[in-house]
Amino acid sequence: MLARLELATRFSRRLAVSIVISSAFAIVLPPRAIAQRLRDSISADRARLDRTHREEGEAILALANAAMAGKPVPSDFGVEWQNEFVKARRGTFVPFTLSVDASRFSRPAALVYVRATRREEGGRRGAAEPYPVDAIFPVEFAQPLSGPFRISRGFSIPSGEYDVFVVMRERVDPEASRPQPKASVVRRQLSVPEFWSGELTTSSIIVADRLTTLVEDVPADQLAERPYAIGRIEVTPAADRTFRKDEELVVVFLVYHPMVTAERQFDVKVEYHFFRKEGANRARIEATESDGAHPPVRPGERYFNHTDPQRFNPALMGAAFNPANGEPVMAGQIVPLSGFELGEYRLDVQVVDLLSGKSISREVVFTVGS
Repeated sequence: MLARLELATRFSRRLAVSIVISSAFAIVLPPRAIAQRLRDSISADRARLDRTHREEGEAILALANAAMAGKPVPSDFGVEWQNEFVKARRGTFVPFTLSVDASRFSRPAALVYVRATRREEGGRRGAAEPYPVDAIFPVEFAQPLSGPFRISRGFSIPSGEYDVFVVMRERVDPEASRPQPKASVVRRQLSVPEFWSGELTTSSIIVADRLTTLVEDVPADQLAERPYAIGRIEVTPAADRTFRKDEELVVVFLVYHPMVTAERQFDVKVEYHFFRKEGANRARIEATESDGAHPPVRPGERYFNHTDPQRFNPALMGAAFNPANGEPVMAGQIVPLSGFELGEYRLDVQVVDLLSGKSISREVVFTVGS
């Protein structure tokens, strides 16, 4: 009995081993055949991916062309645009931020295309003439897909009047079939200032969420993707102009072309004045002339307060700093809003070149809410 059981066990083991070996041999191919199958599979995947990318590019360009021609274009989700103007090595650098609601997307990836055309030319150009701005880049959304998502990029462009077209379109998964990808097209008009005249001027006044000090300058080839890096300071622009009383108003900007003497002397003063707009239920306030202590008050507002003036000269900036070499003066303020009443305000920034006597003003409108 034991002999029969042992014989049956041996037979079962041999049978099991035989099945395993037979199964393994059934899928074994010569190395060359395996390699060829892998190459064929990779080539097919690459061709499918290339075709998908080509179709995506053609679709996004077609949407921009339709917008330029005044034809209907999709608006499947909102795209908010904000931008600044900064002097570049050539022309003007335009850092911009796009804000979208990521929850409106089906996939965590999109393509963004930015095109600029000169407005005075009505968008007309020769067949071989490139657009002043013609850039496409991918975007990966943070997951889960919810809430606002902000994308910052930048481009350089000569001064002038432009129409800017922004197309954002969901990426396509070549492995899946799904409905037409969502897309939106926005058009903005830009009046790009001239920073190379040699006259006293400033960049845009950037309202920031925060300022980050960097260990080193951002490399030039990364500035398009990190457009708010200014020297060793990286600015995170504020999403809007409404702040709570427990927040701070952070503004930063650059001053260009102050007068510099042969002895490398310069002297710039910057003042920050706040005006509060009065509601309709308050008595009408007429504009008043300045008494010299602050700029004139406009109709419907009253003077609120100011910060201490800033001075920029060799004694404060250091002897090595020389605006004559093109170095801008970075100015700014961080103002706690706890002492501000709820309401709408206007910040009036006065930049005075004390050597030349020239001055310019810039302003920012913001709201302090509950």
